[in-house]
Amino acid sequence: MRYDVIIIGAGVTGCAVARALSRYDVSALVVDRESDVCEGTSKANSAIIHAGFDALPGTLKAKLNVRGSAMMDELARDLDIPFRRNGAMVVCWRADDLPKLQALYDRGVANGVQSLRLLNGDEARALEPALRDEVCGALYAPTSGIVCPFELTLALAENALENGVRFSLSTGVTGIVQDEAGFAVTTTRGVFHAKCVVNCAGVYADKIHDMVCEPSFNITARRGEYMLLDKTAGGTVSRTIFQLPTEMGKGVLVSPTIHGNLIVGPTALDIDDRDDTATTREGLNEVRRASALGVKDIPYNRVITSFSGLRATGSTGDFIIREDEKVKGFVDAAGIESPGLSSAPAIGEDVLEIIRGILPLREKESYIPTRRGIPKLAGMDFEARQRLIAARPEYGQIVCRCEQISEGEILDAIRRPLGAKTLDGVKRRVRAGMGRCQSGFCSPRVTELLAREQGIAFEDVVKNG
Repeated sequence: MRYDVIIIGAGVTGCAVARALSRYDVSALVVDRESDVCEGTSKANSAIIHAGFDALPGTLKAKLNVRGSAMMDELARDLDIPFRRNGAMVVCWRADDLPKLQALYDRGVANGVQSLRLLNGDEARALEPALRDEVCGALYAPTSGIVCPFELTLALAENALENGVRFSLSTGVTGIVQDEAGFAVTTTRGVFHAKCVVNCAGVYADKIHDMVCEPSFNITARRGEYMLLDKTAGGTVSRTIFQLPTEMGKGVLVSPTIHGNLIVGPTALDIDDRDDTATTREGLNEVRRASALGVKDIPYNRVITSFSGLRATGSTGDFIIREDEKVKGFVDAAGIESPGLSSAPAIGEDVLEIIRGILPLREKESYIPTRRGIPKLAGMDFEARQRLIAARPEYGQIVCRCEQISEGEILDAIRRPLGAKTLDGVKRRVRAGMGRCQSGFCSPRVTELLAREQGIAFEDVVKNG
């Protein structure tokens, strides 16, 4: 099978590239070894749209973070996903560190971040009363935001699919060979041919690169562990609370989520196993210890789950977004660690410009820039609920009590293009199983619906993979 472009990786970067490319009259295929989109780094992160004050001026991280963040309001409207600019603070509790806050402020100004302010301890506590008494200063960035990384990635993918991009999931890449027509990409589902290949393979991006190019960078998997607290703890802070960043990252944060929970983390540990997303007693204890330095009385008795994610840390110290110098037509979008989620829309545009230099691109007249999400029963007023239930009675049957998710929402999650095939797929699309009981009540019924809709046995439904 022949395509103009093959994109390897269906995380937020790959799906952003796919959507950007779908505006043009080219044939494109996204392949991923996992059974669903958003199965890697994109599903397990802090869900923050960073303002852009942390990255070094002049780097791709700085440029694409600020530009990607600025794109998020319009993107959220077009793709019908939740997004809120709740603001962020970087706090310090030692007077000796105040010059570091000033340096971070200066860096943000150089990067073009708007509305930054330096606060003293009292001013910071006036905005966030849960900050510890020891906090003596803060950098306030009101343009920082929060988003749902699952919904963002899925929305990008669905919109790309509607505009003609094809997806082949459960398709692992095992080899790439350059030939006269471009590239032959060997996968677990056969050989695909393309004039251009875009490498968005996350923690495996160096391995994919080295299949056809000379080695030029390495990727290290950096594991970060998190705790997620119940919605009753979601009001502990209203803004994202960071600590002064280190060479390992932005440190442990405390933040509300877009759906009303509280998230705390991550740790930062470089590991050899690129698939090891275990949580550890040591890691979660570090989350508790470090978070308490900035925010007091975090109600850890309301933790409902813990998880970890792997960041694709590149050896260059910056995003790697370029066409290979020797293997023309092969494009890397690698080393996309934080602020990768924030930068994704801008990364998609930058990769598009690289492809424009490789292939002739003609804009489609039929491009559809918008996408409608699944109706959310819990967010509707009474009249809207009644109208929806009258039209579709399955929306009147609550399956997930914690999150008030109806059978109609679950069926829509399964039946949509790129629909859910697993319990986790349903959970990420409509939050069935995301609540306090963590699927304890609703999973049997969700399993029944997945089995029925796919025509498979109940015992053949899987959690993921």
